Amino acid sequence: MSLLRVLGRPMLASIFIAGGLDTLRHPHRVAGLAEPVVRPVTDRLRSLPDRTEDSVRLNGAVQVAAGLLLATGRMSRPAALAIAATLVPTTLAAHRFWEEEDAGDKSQHRIHFLKNLGLLGGLLIAADDTGARPSVLWRSRHAAHDLRREAHIARRAFKAGAGPAAAAGRARAKLSH
Repeated sequence: MSLLRVLGRPMLASIFIAGGLDTLRHPHRVAGLAEPVVRPVTDRLRSLPDRTEDSVRLNGAVQVAAGLLLATGRMSRPAALAIAATLVPTTLAAHRFWEEEDAGDKSQHRIHFLKNLGLLGGLLIAADDTGARPSVLWRSRHAAHDLRREAHIARRAFKAGAGPAAAAGRARAKLSH
């Protein structure tokens, strides 16, 4: 694993581990902000908790667990996707700069919104990072290509061997009559 990955993953994960722990400990601090985003999501997805505080806690727990996985390089691709999935509602709930009246508040929320957008980009890159190993998609495409090539070679070998064998069989049949 490269030094950049060893250093970069924990750095990227740190904000989510810290923020997730804070949300787990104090869900009431963000429950009010989260309500407009949580309610429509929980109405559509029955598997999520009904109470906003419980949904906020779940979001924090996912950020901590996935953040630790990302930081340690274990299952880092799915961990980055999990954090990305939690970041979208978090950003939409906490940094609705378009609804702010005060210019100073609007500017601060826009900065945080764009910061989270940048973090989302980093998470998407981390989710795509294979650690210099070929991806599953690449390996499956190449395995399929290799199988097609081997089948083609086998078919040609069979045809090449089948012609003389058939001729020998016909000759043997004529001799035995």
